[in-house]
Amino acid sequence: MVLRRRRSDRGQVAVEYIGMLPILILVGLALIQFGLAAYTIQQAGTASRAAARMASHDRPEMPPAQAGREAMSDWLADGARFRQWAGAHDEVKVTATVRIPSIIPGVSFGDTERTTTMPRD
Repeated sequence: MVLRRRRSDRGQVAVEYIGMLPILILVGLALIQFGLAAYTIQQAGTASRAAARMASHDRPEMPPAQAGREAMSDWLADGARFRQWAGAHDEVKVTATVRIPSIIPGVSFGDTERTTTMPRD
């Protein structure tokens, strides 16, 4: 027995795919944005550790904020801010604040902050 396709079924898969395409694009953009946010959070942690390490020395080679920026990717380092204060019991704390970039124009995902505490040398 030979099955024949009805003419009305032609192109059905293409129409269904075109209908799903916007959803697939949105899911893809959401995944990219999530990865970008996770990378920014990781970079803020790296920057705060580098800045705190430099701030913990008696005679640092460079300012802690510069050390933090050099530890980050250049495209994130430009907008990074650093706050340093003396902690309790002869330690130093540095907080790195980095804006999370957005791939969606006009949408802001805010800032991420990471704080590191290091003992003074």
